[in-house]
This record gives sequence, C-alpha cells and structure tokens, in this order.
Amino acid sequence: MKNGLKIAVIGAGSSYTPELIEGLLKRKDELPIKQLWLVDIEEGKEKVNIIAALARRMIKKESLDIQVKVTLDRRPALKNADFVCSQFRAGCLDARISDERISLKYGMIGQETNGLGGFANACRTIPVTLEICKEIEELCPDAWLLNFTNPSGMVTEAVLKHTQVKAVGLCNVPVIMNKGIAEMLNCREEDIIMQVAGINHFIWARQILHNGENKLEHVVEQILAGNDTLVPKNIPAFAWPAELLKNMGMIPCAYLRYYYMGQDIMEQEVSEANGEGTRGEVVKAMEKRLFDIYSDPQLSSKPKELEKRGGQYYSEAACELMSSIYNDKRTIMHVNTRNNGTINGLPDDCVVEVSSMITKSGPLPLNVAPFPSDTLRLLQLMKEFETLTVEAAVSGDLNKAQRALILNPLVNTGSVIDQALQETVRENIDLMPQFAHLLQ
Repeated sequence: MKNGLKIAVIGAGSSYTPELIEGLLKRKDELPIKQLWLVDIEEGKEKVNIIAALARRMIKKESLDIQVKVTLDRRPALKNADFVCSQFRAGCLDARISDERISLKYGMIGQETNGLGGFANACRTIPVTLEICKEIEELCPDAWLLNFTNPSGMVTEAVLKHTQVKAVGLCNVPVIMNKGIAEMLNCREEDIIMQVAGINHFIWARQILHNGENKLEHVVEQILAGNDTLVPKNIPAFAWPAELLKNMGMIPCAYLRYYYMGQDIMEQEVSEANGEGTRGEVVKAMEKRLFDIYSDPQLSSKPKELEKRGGQYYSEAACELMSSIYNDKRTIMHVNTRNNGTINGLPDDCVVEVSSMITKSGPLPLNVAPFPSDTLRLLQLMKEFETLTVEAAVSGDLNKAQRALILNPLVNTGSVIDQALQETVRENIDLMPQFAHLLQ
C-alpha cells in the first residue's frame, strides 16, 4: 500500500495555486497527501518559489506533514504521481495580451478562449500538453490528469484523442453558476442539482432541481429582475435580452454573451482597451499585486484579493474532483469528458462539458434532453471549430486552421483571416513551431 498521495501541479507559479492549497488542506481527512510537487518553467521560477513559501506556511498552520517540493524539471515531479493538476499558461500573460490586441486590431472580439484568441491559445498549449502526457504515460501511467489549462475543452479533447492518459477537464464557470443559483434559492449548494450541458465556455443550465421541483423558470425571473449572481467576477455586469432568456427554456453561461450580444461586447472591449487596458493587461497588474501580498512572510492563508481573479473556485472544484475520484464519492460535478452519446447530435468521441457522476473510474456523464434545433446547430458549429482547431494544433495544417477560423462566429472572414493568422503566428513562433512554414 502506498504511503500517502503524491500530487504534481504543472504551472504552480499561477496566482490561483493558494486556492488549490487551501482546498487540499480542507480535505486533509479525505486526501492523505504526502508530497506536493510544484512545477514551473524558468520564467516562472520567482513566482513558484513565492507560492511554495506560502504553501509551507499554510501547511504549517494546519500542523500537517506534507512535503512541498519545487522543480523546473517535470520528470521527478511526475514520477509515481497519483494526480497531475495542469494549470499552466503557454506564453504567460504576454501571449494572452498579444492575442487580445491582434484580435481587436482586425475588428474581432479579443478573448483567451473564444474566437481568434481561443484558437491561438489552443495552438500554443496543445503541443506542450501532449509532451507532458508522453511523460505521464512513461512515469505515472495510472495517474489522473485534472486539466484546468485553457482552453480546457480543446486541451482535454486533444489529450483524450491523442494519448492514453486518464484526463478530466475542469472549468469554474459552472461552479459559479451553481453557487449563484443556491444563493438565489436561499438554500445550500448540496440541496440543488443543476444539470448543465454544452462545451467549455459554451454551456447552458438545462435543469435546476430543488425539493423535487425544476426551479429554472424562477431563476430566469430572478436574473431578469437584475439579481444575476451567475456571472464570474472577471466579467462586467450585463443584462441578457429579456425575450431571448424568457423563451429559451434554459440559462446560458456568461460566456455566451460573446455570441448572443457580440456587437455590444466588441464596443465594450474597444473602450476598455483604449482605457485601463485589455483583460490580459488588467490581470497582469492584478497578478503583480497578488504576488506582493503572497510574499508577506506573515501570510499563512489564501488572501481575499484572489477572488477578483476570473478563476475563482476553480481550485475548490479541482480538489473536490480529486477527492471524488480517490474516494469513489460519486459526487455530481460539471466536467469536460467524452460525449459518448450524452449530447445527441455531437460526435461520440468529442469532449463535452456536462454534469457527471464522479467515480473511481472517472466521470459518468448524465444524459441530457435534446437541445432545441437552433441551439444544437450553434453547438455543432462550435464543436466543429474545436475539432478542426485541435487537428490544426497537432499538425500545423494551414487548411484546417483556416477552416476552423472561418466557422467561428467571432472571427471576421475574407483576407482578414489570413492577415490575422500570419500576425498571430509571427508573434507566437517560439510557441507555435508547427506553423513556422507559414512564414517562409
């Protein structure tokens, strides 16, 4: 019998990591952790050392015996690991800012997981993820990969299609929706069952069950009355078109505003970019402030300021997922996993984001009622965009890259695609070598 769990965190220099540590410590009676390995790259060395010092203070405060090890070499961290948490950002925040600025330059919404920015992020991230997965197959083949690296759905799909690694993708958006609904219904989270379905950052709440009743209409009324607590803190307050929401029969996640309210969002992004900066630039300044706080040798808990980051509650979900797999808890969680018929009309082998029962064998997705035909067509369009993007990221195939971008409603077509793609590759050539032939 193994003496305690070994957990490896890839991209541990992230400002989110203190929340992950907090979640693990809260579950000290469920997860017998012996070793916590914090992995980053040379550029993240200073940050990961600050995080490690804070983690040790947090662990000491709880009087626990958990070894915290820091490394810039993944291999010793992965050797015999039980869980691998992936939360890295290929190209760091500078690459995100570049994506946002290039998108806006060509008249498109700039966002890290949607449109041109989502495509670029996937093409930087998927090759690195597949390298990590080769090492997992060699060094810890029984480990579970819990992926929060964005774009989470596409990265998880690449892993499940191109490796033998056991992987589950995570996102905090459904977690925030779940918490917001419990607040609206004035009840505990465990007293409701929210069923969501779609793909990452493209989901709808299909049912909200409480005391044997579906409370979806009641929640819609609350949202239309201005009591919307389902929106992540990194997204400015906005109002859904009333008729759209009233007659939809489901509740869209906040990211769907990019598609339902595109022109409004575009105008807002241009205004922000000309003012305090793009979201990436705002986050970069916020991260600097957070690491100044983390550096305080008296700090031994997760600071309140972390809640202002967009990934709030992600780590709580990651820790619960870990515990549910390890303890076979059969918790209902909203994760990225293989479709296998869960959403009628999407390929069985693609990755979807759906409510699932989490077992020792992984997620068992809960089948959902058929989508209305117009929503299904939109979902099919976006899934084909994701599928082609994954293929382009793996192969560097220009044709597949262009076909993917043409499909995406947030991408302007015509010669603009070629110009924007060329500039994106030039700005990311070290991280997107599969596309180097485009610049010859």
